[in-house]
Amino acid sequence: MKGIIWTVFAILLALALPPVLPASAVENRPLADLVEQALANNPDLQAARERWQMFEQKVLPARALDDPRLGLAFSNYPVDSFQADQTPMTGNELQVSQGFPFPGKLGAKGEMAGEQARWYQGAYEDARLQLAGKVKDAWYRLTFQDRAIAVTEQDLKLLDQFIRLAATRYAVGKGLQQDVLKAQLERSKLMDKLFTQRQQRRTVTAELNTLLGRDPATPFGPLPELVATTVTQDVQALQQQATDHRPLFRSYQSLIDRYQSQRHLAKLSYYPDFNVWASYRFRDDNLPDGGTDFASAGISINLPLWRDKRAAEVADADSGVRMARRQFDDFRNQVHFAIEDGSARLAKDRDLLELYGSGILPQAQQTYAASLSAYQVGSVDALNLIDSLLSLYRYQIEYQRVLADHERDVARLEAVTGVSLGDPSPEATP
Repeated sequence: MKGIIWTVFAILLALALPPVLPASAVENRPLADLVEQALANNPDLQAARERWQMFEQKVLPARALDDPRLGLAFSNYPVDSFQADQTPMTGNELQVSQGFPFPGKLGAKGEMAGEQARWYQGAYEDARLQLAGKVKDAWYRLTFQDRAIAVTEQDLKLLDQFIRLAATRYAVGKGLQQDVLKAQLERSKLMDKLFTQRQQRRTVTAELNTLLGRDPATPFGPLPELVATTVTQDVQALQQQATDHRPLFRSYQSLIDRYQSQRHLAKLSYYPDFNVWASYRFRDDNLPDGGTDFASAGISINLPLWRDKRAAEVADADSGVRMARRQFDDFRNQVHFAIEDGSARLAKDRDLLELYGSGILPQAQQTYAASLSAYQVGSVDALNLIDSLLSLYRYQIEYQRVLADHERDVARLEAVTGVSLGDPSPEATP
């Protein structure tokens, strides 16, 4: 019987010790591959890229002149005969015309289209950041589910051994039946948790596969242990990095510039556009004057008389500039809040990891070891032993949860700032 007890104790020691963390490069490589796969295959991201390309193709047409117009006219035919050789003005006229906007209008239209394209480019690049963050978040949640399942399964093995031990002691009259029943009840509770954990793993797996643009049922093998990323940047540094690297900051500036170009175009609408034309009239050779052909040329302009209409266009553009600036301010405030909140969460997670790793887990391990030794000599009952075992189980699960939350918070900060926080010399992430 003592052999069974010490077997249980040895297994628990292996379970309770903090995990040996692999090198960061080993852990990060599979995740980096998945991020690249998502960036290459995610349909929503591909749609964002095509939207950017669609607006990119609008820039050149916006800068170009309208097509010239070609006209053919049958002029001044007498209605009584419709003959071409009766009146001197009769002829067949070929006309070409070309419109020219007032100088600066085409440039303003091109600037508007270019800034609009740059907005969608920034939106696409920011979508890459957010997608990478979602993949990392799902990966870390999946890793937590693996660790939680592993801890639960190991704890079930411990309870199975304890149930056999308690049943043996009860059979020889040295234990209580309620010890066996209590252990069996706790095992049933753990099985319920295990079923939930397995269901949650399937759900997260399907979510991650969807982000990768593949069949949601594609299986993932057990994932490697997580490595706690060290973030050295303070809040002010992160906010500055977000301003420098987050694509949407540039996009909002492009949006402001777009409305400013629209305002410039609206101001130019007070000036007329031009239309230049030339025509050639072919006359019949049998006319009294020998049918000499006629050539004509001219220029016309529109008359921008309706000033209220143009004033409304300027006011509309002014409102757009103010709106874009307020949206930019709101976005900047949201980013700064997200960084402040994420940094606070990260600090809390780091403190909890230190507390669990150096305090709670070793203490829970020692408590269970002491309970096990006391149970061996009959100083404590089985209920206290089971309670200390389950407490250690909860702390192990919570440690893994905090570790996953820590990495999820890092991923969120990377998506918010646009930089990789694990690199001492951050570069823009995909």
